[in-house]
Amino acid sequence: MTHGPLADRPNNPKVGLPISHESAPGHVTGTALYTDDLVAHTKDLLHAWPLQAPHAHAKITKLDVTPAYAVPGVVRVLTAADVPGVNDAGIKHDEPLFGDEVRFYGHAVCYVLGETEDDARRGAEAIVVEYEPLPSLMTITEAIEAESFQGAARTVSRGDAEAGLADSTYRFTGEFEFGGQEHFYLETNAALARVDEAGQVFVQSSTQHPTETQEIVAHVLGVHSNEVTVQCLRLGGGFGGKEMQPHGFAAVAALGATITGRPVLLRLNRTQDMTMTGKRHPFHAAWEVGFDADHRIRALKATLTSDGGWSLDLSEPVLARALCHIDNCYWIPDIEVHGRIAKTNKTSQTAFRGFGGPQGMIVIEDILGRCAPLLGAQPEDLRRRNFYVPGQPTPYGQPVRHAERLEQIWATLETKADVVSRRLAIEEFNATSEHSKRALAMTPVKFGISFNLTAFNQAGALVHVYKDGSVLINHGGVEMGQGLHTKMIQVAATALGVPLSYVRLAPTRTDKVPNTSATAASSGADLNGGAIKDACEQIRRRLDVVAAGQLGIHPDDVRFVDGVVTGIGFHDKQIEWAKLCHDAYFQRVQLWAAGFYRTAGLHWDANRMQGEPFKYFAYGAACSEVEVDGFTGAYRVLRADIVHDVGDSLSPLIDVGQIEGGFVQGTGWLTLEELRWDTSDGPHRGRLNTQAASTYKIPSFSEMPEHFAVHLFEKATESGVVYGSKAVGEPPLMHAFSVREALRAAAAAFGPEGHSVDLRSPATPEAVFWAVEEARAAAENGSADAALANGSHNGHARTSGEPVRV
Repeated sequence: MTHGPLADRPNNPKVGLPISHESAPGHVTGTALYTDDLVAHTKDLLHAWPLQAPHAHAKITKLDVTPAYAVPGVVRVLTAADVPGVNDAGIKHDEPLFGDEVRFYGHAVCYVLGETEDDARRGAEAIVVEYEPLPSLMTITEAIEAESFQGAARTVSRGDAEAGLADSTYRFTGEFEFGGQEHFYLETNAALARVDEAGQVFVQSSTQHPTETQEIVAHVLGVHSNEVTVQCLRLGGGFGGKEMQPHGFAAVAALGATITGRPVLLRLNRTQDMTMTGKRHPFHAAWEVGFDADHRIRALKATLTSDGGWSLDLSEPVLARALCHIDNCYWIPDIEVHGRIAKTNKTSQTAFRGFGGPQGMIVIEDILGRCAPLLGAQPEDLRRRNFYVPGQPTPYGQPVRHAERLEQIWATLETKADVVSRRLAIEEFNATSEHSKRALAMTPVKFGISFNLTAFNQAGALVHVYKDGSVLINHGGVEMGQGLHTKMIQVAATALGVPLSYVRLAPTRTDKVPNTSATAASSGADLNGGAIKDACEQIRRRLDVVAAGQLGIHPDDVRFVDGVVTGIGFHDKQIEWAKLCHDAYFQRVQLWAAGFYRTAGLHWDANRMQGEPFKYFAYGAACSEVEVDGFTGAYRVLRADIVHDVGDSLSPLIDVGQIEGGFVQGTGWLTLEELRWDTSDGPHRGRLNTQAASTYKIPSFSEMPEHFAVHLFEKATESGVVYGSKAVGEPPLMHAFSVREALRAAAAAFGPEGHSVDLRSPATPEAVFWAVEEARAAAENGSADAALANGSHNGHARTSGEPVRV
């Protein structure tokens, strides 16, 4: 058979079928195993417990672990003196596994190993630690004032922003600060390590990046990577939080197992996980924007400052992606955006679904939402007027391929969401409702797909076909509930031409597929699917020859469909798949293959911030309607409609679920989830106050839109990607911008025409209430710009000045 381009699909493919998640039965029956479930299958297990420091920043002047050994059940206390290799949990060598200085409130000083978790906890409580408190920085503002920065500062620019602003008909300036987000995955960080008779270290880790976990464990233990195997059965959620953060926990478990000769489990409880692990990066943005007389963006100048926490982690690539997404869907001729990373005494902030993209995109969406009333324009019209059109490149030099889809998706959404008639209904409602207002908003999404670091855009796979025709696949991607394994089974079945039931998938392990990239950047299906397809096609080419000999035809004319092998144009002679595999074995034909895929066409200069870092862009648009209570600021999301481009979907049911979940998680970030640290000068300065579900609110069923419709954009094959599909993990999160913009519009409805609402993020009911109050004050004062003159109630954001005609 002649195997065509990567995007081509054969007849009767298994990709594209709306099948359920491959682990769904295990999830709902409780038989699906996670790291902590393996405890029941592990003999002589020890439990690890961290001793957390009660200071945001302090020098450790005394650490006496002797009292811990007097506690029954305590076996060992792990400290820096026990590390045989490199005492560092990261890749930047700025994260000591056991440090002599506390860098954030809750920082682990040491770990206690006990026969039970309670034994280890009581042992940790017995340890004597003395601290010398040091000055600490808890906010981006404090870090900026202290000039406390880390990592590389970057700039994305094109043209002359100053000249563009000078030529603008309208100019506005402002600031915008928005918060981070706790991952709140259902499964907290966990690692189970043991050592076999040959000294091989085996770690079962809840990690999105098994290879990097393997490398960190190896360098902490002072051994080579081939002496460490990391396996990941599945994750109970990751969302980026388990890309870098699990490495240190796995290293502690492995160190304990190596020293004691017994298996060691380190599983954080919810409070430990929330107080020890990184979050989505909060950002501060200061900006100036210019529009021409036709309300087209003329120029933008901005500075983005992210809060990286105490160490770098992934802050540099997160910042880079934010800079590369500040344009979102809009052509900005002259642009200059600077980025820098603040160093504070908080958890080391890390990857989170969108990886900086949402933080960049929300800045331009906030700008347009605030400026539209001042321009006398409808926000949706202002957005649409500034869409990219074919032929226009991004500020970093990448052509926006398929830019016409933005307009097509927008028009499709307007129709499917019945926007025109609903706007009339909203106007009628608001005219007769004094104390509650409704509003509708539409926002677009353009999200680049590929890792910022070009080298990460590669993947491997191992496919075995057994003599009985059964198939076992193994790839480097991690299943964290997103349906990656389901898609990979569909890819393998399609490439081999067999029923789905013939294919089984093995757990992800570093001794099966080495040197893998993280399951992140929405690239899991693209990369691992390409590798699996490659491996399957190697096997298919060999079987083509065997089948051709039996059918008396040329190998290019052999066809595999649903486990039956035939030739072009005839069906009177066929071979069963299992028989062909059996015959191939006895002809000594290799029935297994290692596949490999590297994303072609990428180039990125991180220093110049120029190139083509993305394989393609995922597009979409959302329309949300809300109702706001004027007395309390409480609100309901009445309806949400989404049109999203996933190319030719590999698995539609999985993709729709990802779009729904991303939208809800994004809505949580923008409206509900507020991380609060103690910023006082009291004894608990630096403490995370929102460290449980009782104080940190995540979306639940009650926050779901009452009417929720997702439509996959049609006729959207993406060339050069496995079976014409597109990534779906991260892009849908940004559809939640539509909810925030609808809340802005609803608050504005309490004020005069043309009132520009300054809405804090997250837009909690409290924040919405103050926005409503400002709108009412503007109405009473008879000034549409009262809020702009006075600034927002909380001081987090302000648009300064009247429109300036130049």
